[in-house]
Order: sequence, then C-alpha cells, then structure tokens
Amino acid sequence: MQMSYAIRCAFYQLLLAALMLVAMLQLLYLSLLSGLHGQEEQDQYFEFFPPSPQSVDQVKAQLRTALASGGVLDASGDYRVYRGLLKTTMDPNDVILATHASVDNLLHLSGLLERWEGPLSVSVFAATKEEAQLATVLTYALSSHCPDMRARVAMHLVCPSRYEAAVPDPREPGEFALLRSCQEVFDKLARVAQPGINYALGTNVSYPNNLLRNLAREGANYALVIDVDMVPSEGLWRGLREMLDQSKQWAGTALVVPAFEIRRARRMPTNKNELLQLYQVGEVRPFYYGLCTPCQAPTNYSRWVNLPEETLLRPSYVVPWQDPWEPFYVAGGKVPTFDERFRQYGFNRISQACELHVAGFDFEVLNEGFLVHKGFKEALKFHPQKEAENQHNKILYRQFKQELKAKYPDSPRHC
Repeated sequence: MQMSYAIRCAFYQLLLAALMLVAMLQLLYLSLLSGLHGQEEQDQYFEFFPPSPQSVDQVKAQLRTALASGGVLDASGDYRVYRGLLKTTMDPNDVILATHASVDNLLHLSGLLERWEGPLSVSVFAATKEEAQLATVLTYALSSHCPDMRARVAMHLVCPSRYEAAVPDPREPGEFALLRSCQEVFDKLARVAQPGINYALGTNVSYPNNLLRNLAREGANYALVIDVDMVPSEGLWRGLREMLDQSKQWAGTALVVPAFEIRRARRMPTNKNELLQLYQVGEVRPFYYGLCTPCQAPTNYSRWVNLPEETLLRPSYVVPWQDPWEPFYVAGGKVPTFDERFRQYGFNRISQACELHVAGFDFEVLNEGFLVHKGFKEALKFHPQKEAENQHNKILYRQFKQELKAKYPDSPRHC
C-alpha cells in the first residue's frame, strides 16, 4: 500500500513538473510572439507614419542654404551653379561614382544606388524654371524618404543663368508631399518624367555635359565618371577599394572599365559570366558599336572577353591611347578637368581623354569590372541647331589639340 502511494506521489510530481515546463515554454513562446508582433506593429507604424529624423531637417537646411546663395555663374556666364543641394561625408581615399543628368533622367539613380555601394555625386541640369523647381522638390523628397540618398549621395544643380532656383514652398510639392517611401518617390518620378537623351532637351539651351562632369567629380580623389543611364557590374566599388587600398602604385594610371550596351528588354548582367553569355548571342555588344566604333575599339574587347576568369579585380593589359578613344576609367591625382567649352554632343569626352594621355597617364584595362549602357546606341539625327553645335565641337577639338602643345611643351605625346 505504501509502495503504491509512493509511486502515485512520484507520478503526480512528475506530471506537475511536466505541466510547469509546458507552461513555461508557452509563456516563453507568447513572449517571443508578442515581441515579434510588437516589432511588426512598430514597423507598420513607421511605414504609415514615418519618423522625422534630425537628418531630414539637416537636409532641408542644406537645401535652403544652397538655394539662398543664388548660385554662382560658370566661366562662360551662361549657367548658374548650385553646389551641395545634398551633401555627404566622403572618405578622401574613396572611389566616387560621378554622373550627370537632366531632371527627367534622374529615375536612373535608383539602379545606380543598388549597384554602386560607395558614394555617388550627381549633377542635375534643369533647362527651364519649372524643371529647376521640380529638381528642388525632388531633391527634398528623395532625401526625406531614401536613407541611401542622405547617406551616400551629393547632388548639385545647374540651370541657365537667367533663372534662379527657389526654395519650394511647403504647398508647392503637391503630390510629392503625399509620398511616404523611397520607392513611391521613384515611381512618381517615372510617371511625371519624360526620360530621353540628355542633350535632346527640346529647348534652345545646350546641355553642358562637361560642366556637369567637373561639378560631379569636384573634390574627389578617385572618381569613375559615367553617364546616368549606365550600370556598373556588381561589386565594382568594393573591388576598386580593395585594389587601391592595397597599393599606391596607381598614380598616373587610368584604370579603364570596359563599357557595353544591352538591348532594353534584357535584365542587367551582374557579373562577367552573365555578361559574356549575352555577348555571345548578340544581346550585349561593345559600347558605341553602331555609332562610333573607333571611339571604344582600343579597349580591345576580343582580348577582354577571352581573359581567364579571376576573383580579384586588377589591371590586365595596357592600351596605348589613340584618337578618338574615349574610355570610362578610374584615376586619381592631378586628373585634367573636362573642357567646359564642349557642350551638347561630340568630342566632349574624347578631348579629356586626349589631354589625359598628353599629361602622361597610362591606360590599363581592368579584368572583371564593366559598365552596361541601357539600350543600343544608334546613329543620331540632329535638328539643324544641334548639328551646327556638333560641327562647332569638331572645329573646337582641332583647336584644343593645338592648345595642348602649348600647355604641355615638354610632353613627348600628342593627340
């Protein structure tokens, strides 16, 4: 009897312990579930009622300060320049992606922010007073809702000198004021913008591409200057940083990033293997292949596509510069500026590459990194004014090459 009582007692004690363990596990589960639910509620709250961090107020103050300055006129007096609508802290040894765009083409920034993990600097051209207003509203909207914009992007504004950009009235942003996320801002921009060729503005204003390039790379040591509708290969920024951090031997070297173009319907390749698959079936081809083959031919694409696969980014072969090569490259040190007399279309990048060569820089092609332009470049047709500007640039380029002889009298190189 006593044994039976002891067994029953032990059984009840074990059952009680098991029940207590189950209860404790349930409490722990409910606690975790409550925490997760609370986090979801908090995330939902901030999604619909986003916080207003101090950084957004700082961005607004920067914007007001930059616009209140009235801008400064460029050397020609034709354009008004507003520096630092957005500012970001940049490591002096970093590699900056510098680009430029008309207001309508700013929607390409979304793809650049995804692919380029380092700092970006963007020069925006507003051809009309209305575009200047849209640019300021858009700058505020992007910086308010896109943390990456606040953290990594510097933005500058250029407009014709007869206009002055203004601080937007709180009532003026209209539908932009109702947006609550970064994606919504870019979606709205895609609906209101009419993207096209930067220099096809439909106005009597020339697109000042070289002024915009200089403004975007201003203050940078190493910079990769590209067009806004180009996309870098995945990991290019990291690869460049690692390569440049490991060695200081790149002074006087232009590290060439091969450029390609792709049919618009295709997804952008992320790495060289994906690029080569599309290259082999004709969906990707060398940049400017149908427009100005000699402008990119010295890159030696046939050699590049047959390089052995490697994991580390490095220079693979040296290419002597020859007219009219206009490579995209990374270089540091005393890199010549772009000649701002060149506007619109023609010879604007060739002239700068020519001076880089005369100044003593060597060109080395990188093995793995690349750029891809969205869409095939086809033969361009200019209306009479634009054709006249292209011919003007051709004459200016001849003059420019003569000026280089006086600027670099001891250089054995010429264009």
